[in-house]
Amino acid sequence: MTVDELDTRILRLLLDQPRTSVREYARILGIARGTLQARLDRLERDGVITGTGPALSPAALGHPVLAFVHIEVTQGHLDDVGDALAGVPEIVEAFSITGGGDLLTRVVARDNAHLEDVIQKLISLPGVVRTRTEVALRERVAYRLLPLVESIGRTARR
Repeated sequence: MTVDELDTRILRLLLDQPRTSVREYARILGIARGTLQARLDRLERDGVITGTGPALSPAALGHPVLAFVHIEVTQGHLDDVGDALAGVPEIVEAFSITGGGDLLTRVVARDNAHLEDVIQKLISLPGVVRTRTEVALRERVAYRLLPLVESIGRTARR
């Protein structure tokens, strides 16, 4: 999908001011509300905008420990293990990967003992051969998309 300059202006506003109304976005952008709504609908339909819910903090929810757990899976069991991971609430993301391991999960926990319990639960899943865990010490770059959107916007203007 091609994102043009107006799309990037819309996305920048959504990221900068996520609680503003569509009417106010249209006013700020200087476009008709119907034009804005059509753009938003297209961006959602094309998968550019994937959600509108609040961003939650696992740490504020009592799970300040963040770890990345690499999981090696028995050949032919990747889908089964992937499905089983969805049943572990402390896993907030999971990806199939190349390199050392088959899956990479982002795990949150209350403390190190809780993290160990989660890892033991993962090891006990049918099809899991071994895990390797890396604990995050400090977030250096928070999840962000605004710099990417701005870069795409600069490219669209050329």
